[in-house]
Amino acid sequence: MGSDFKAIPLIDIGPLVEKIDDPRMANDADLLEVVRMLDDACKEAGFFYVKGHGITESLLKEVRDVTRKFFQLPCEEKLKIKMSPQSGYRGYQRIGENITKGKPDMHEAIDCYTPIKPGKYGDLAKPMEGSNLWPENPSNFEALLENYINLCRDLSRKIMRGIALALGGAIDAFEGETAGDPFWVLRLIGYPVEIPEEQRTDTGCGAHTDYGLLTLVNQDDDICALEVQNRSGLVEWNL
Repeated sequence: MGSDFKAIPLIDIGPLVEKIDDPRMANDADLLEVVRMLDDACKEAGFFYVKGHGITESLLKEVRDVTRKFFQLPCEEKLKIKMSPQSGYRGYQRIGENITKGKPDMHEAIDCYTPIKPGKYGDLAKPMEGSNLWPENPSNFEALLENYINLCRDLSRKIMRGIALALGGAIDAFEGETAGDPFWVLRLIGYPVEIPEEQRTDTGCGAHTDYGLLTLVNQDDDICALEVQNRSGLVEWNL
């Protein structure tokens, strides 16, 4: 919410994805134009669409499809990977179990985090220690999502390299000792249409600001429900 922006910018990040790891890229005009557009988007809106990101549309769709198949399973099947303190708060959440600003969210979800071995970060990270819980059904769920996570992590790294340059820093400013051991989060979210009246609230997920450096969103093509607010308080952009 950096300004009274009137539209969400669309950026073709293809040149950045292709060249950001090339040591000879410093004066590449196409890449530097992407960096400039990232700079403007982050300052003005804080949101932007991307194309040319390198993850195939078929894989994006396959991830959505396999997630939808999981959420269509009977509740007892989904609860086999139920989130708990013992799982490091990874796993499945039923409708209404996720709370935003004191109100239950009308969605179900699977939460996946960076696996953390016991003792790796001391007592501070102890509640988050553990590995992700993957369902047995659909059978290709784990392999598909592990591949997708790796691709998203690499894409995020490249975008953050572009943002580092936009800030006037070194290309690896968000790597090494500063942020070279990132903690990633993947949330697979389903918004059921039919919810009992006694459980229903007015939003799928309440107004919030994400706590990470960068969020990538892969959503259904025919449903646009993520609302973005500008500084004037207008909410007119359904992503």
